[in-house]
Amino acid sequence: MATFYLLTDCHYVSKKNWVEGRPITLRERGDQICLKLSPEILDTFIEKIIEDKETDTVLFSGDNVNSGDMTSHYEFRERLEKLRAAGKKVYIISATHDYCSCNGEDECFQKGSVRYTETGTEPVEVMPRSGLYEFYRDYGPAQADSVDSESGSYSIKLKDGVRLIAIVDNGNGRSHCGLFEEGVRWLTAQIKSAKEAGEYVILMTHHPVISPWDVYAHMVDYEMYGGYRKLSELMCEEGVNVIFTGHTHVQNIRKYTGKNGNSFYDVSTVSLVNASGKMRKVNVDTEKGVCDVSSVGLDKINGVDTGGLSAYDYLYGINFTGLLERTFPLIASDYDSFLEHTEGFLPVDKLKKNRFIVKFAAGKLKKMKLSTLAKFGKSKKSLTKEQLSYARNTLVIDVAFEILRHIFTGNAPYTPDTVENIVLSSVASRADRIVSKFKISAIQKLIPPGSSLNIMAQDFLYNNRTGDDDNISIEIG
Repeated sequence: MATFYLLTDCHYVSKKNWVEGRPITLRERGDQICLKLSPEILDTFIEKIIEDKETDTVLFSGDNVNSGDMTSHYEFRERLEKLRAAGKKVYIISATHDYCSCNGEDECFQKGSVRYTETGTEPVEVMPRSGLYEFYRDYGPAQADSVDSESGSYSIKLKDGVRLIAIVDNGNGRSHCGLFEEGVRWLTAQIKSAKEAGEYVILMTHHPVISPWDVYAHMVDYEMYGGYRKLSELMCEEGVNVIFTGHTHVQNIRKYTGKNGNSFYDVSTVSLVNASGKMRKVNVDTEKGVCDVSSVGLDKINGVDTGGLSAYDYLYGINFTGLLERTFPLIASDYDSFLEHTEGFLPVDKLKKNRFIVKFAAGKLKKMKLSTLAKFGKSKKSLTKEQLSYARNTLVIDVAFEILRHIFTGNAPYTPDTVENIVLSSVASRADRIVSKFKISAIQKLIPPGSSLNIMAQDFLYNNRTGDDDNISIEIG
């Protein structure tokens, strides 16, 4: 039995890198994660891991720090040492947030890192991509049976019969986040070697191999693992049934079936510093040939006074959906405050120019009932008397925020038998007909080949993938 915890997208920010003020507040709003409290959040998860005396292995799957600065890296590594001092084995990989472009050495969307002052920023020392391997060598590569010299990916035995292949896909920034040809050959050889030795193979990388939603890969293919189509078929050909990923900040489990009929699961984990941040606990039972995945969140944050609120409720307003939900009422009551509180994550200049349009639209949306959408989608007649009564008493804005809450947490609640799904599906179907009839190219470009607005909508209404984004039992034999 191999048991481990997996954490991803810690986006650690040293408290030495900011003081309270507008610059760090705007950065946190723009990133939509809890940067200021990232040390407290990580420390609380680490304490939970240390308390578990039965689990001796911890994996980190990239974007360990937020902006590639050296101070955060040193402090993050101190946390890894705390785990090791408690008897835990720690294996990590890096990703694109973990380094910066230095003097043109690396192609990376991060051109530098800064310290946030009260009124502005000042540059700080950063980690180049070439420095990551040696800096974290003791957390995986030093213990590995094999290391890919090009990427720093490594293959290591977790327990007898269980092989972890950690794929470092920090690539070269936006244009390619994956292995190049030599790395693919190394990966293929490692999988074959493990299989020949009778070992179950678990893969870990940072970027998604299966898109969390079809529209994601369609619109931002560069955010996927470079060569994800080839890796997907390789996994199916070699009988590798699970890969752990991050990057999307989405709690999501998806299944892919290859050309030969074999399947695997991409288990994506929400960012640790999201309001709903969780880590995975994984048990690989070699006797039964099963990989059991569960999720562990926080009830409280050590050292933080949340005023009696749960960790989720306290942090919710920092995330995209929480900010929207909290500030939406201000559109009608205090528009200037709405602009002030949304600066950094909404286009404030455009909102200023279109003040009256935004206020008018928000006022209409605030009062709109689900029954109005049922009328538009022509689903009114398909609703029972009780369902229609429910639709007349349910605000569209409440449904919208409930959907948004589950973008990152997974397990949206509106299954096909719910009024919300019936009504919104009918609206999406009618929209499909309108888009097709009038050839609205701006919308047609958003729809993946073979898909539709209705099909796309189902991804966000309920878990139409595996039934549960938090827990799954995967056969790996």
